[in-house]
Amino acid sequence: MSSSIKIESVVKEKNRMGECPVWEERENALVYVDINSQKVCRWSPVTNEVQSVSVDARVSSVALRQCGGYVITLGTRFAFLDWDTQEVTTILELEQDKPNNRFNDGKVDPKGRFFAGTMAEETAPGVRARRQGALYTLFPDHSVIKQLDQLDISNGLDWSLDHRTFFHIDSLSYAVHAFSYDVHTGKIACPKLLYHLEKEEQMPDGMCIDAEGKLWVACIDGGRVIRIDPETGKRIQTVRLPTPRITSCCFGGKDYSEMYVTSAYDGLDEATLAKEPHAGEIFKITGLGVKGIPQNFYAA
Repeated sequence: MSSSIKIESVVKEKNRMGECPVWEERENALVYVDINSQKVCRWSPVTNEVQSVSVDARVSSVALRQCGGYVITLGTRFAFLDWDTQEVTTILELEQDKPNNRFNDGKVDPKGRFFAGTMAEETAPGVRARRQGALYTLFPDHSVIKQLDQLDISNGLDWSLDHRTFFHIDSLSYAVHAFSYDVHTGKIACPKLLYHLEKEEQMPDGMCIDAEGKLWVACIDGGRVIRIDPETGKRIQTVRLPTPRITSCCFGGKDYSEMYVTSAYDGLDEATLAKEPHAGEIFKITGLGVKGIPQNFYAA
């Protein structure tokens, strides 16, 4: 690990399950969710304040809308969130036949479509119905297609810089897969195994791409983010964080040279929590020597 890398905890307000960080340039702020607290949050690095909007279900992802405000996934719904009025407007509801399912991670593609996947919640500690999840695409006209099914925990996702490849994580496969991606239709096809996590890396969670086309994967219970080269399928860097439950990552700051990393404290027992003072905080990593790219806007 390069000696110039610096890691600091910037959001001390702890999240039960911090997820889906998104840098919002127009607000100069980091937007993210706390799934289990049912909150969408916005942290300003200028004031160091966290504002939040509470919603009526587990909110698992947030993305920017071109016209202002956000598109979110909560429960098994796609919805719009107006930050100023705190109003949530349902676009549509899916998987009503699967009461234990909820949405998980989501992100907007290069043409303004919102990709988001689902998962089965645990019905008891460590007990989860298998292959209940799916990956959907919400188009700007509010129509939806199902891209993948039989997933366990649809998770991190992003697109190659040339817009020809879609990268996706199904967490219980312990792997990142690459799909061919048609930027004109939004369709994905031909999955290939890109990288299988090593034992100490634990389980893959959120993911983002950098300006060199390399992928960064958050390792939940692995306490790290790892950088993968999609050309070779090899891990080329590991950055360890000061808490185990690392959930997701994004680039941000004025030139996208800072990485923001979310974490969780849910899932840690009391004895572990006592030894993990930073669990649930959000970290900023500087000195990586690589920048990210701006987020895409949902085109409606």
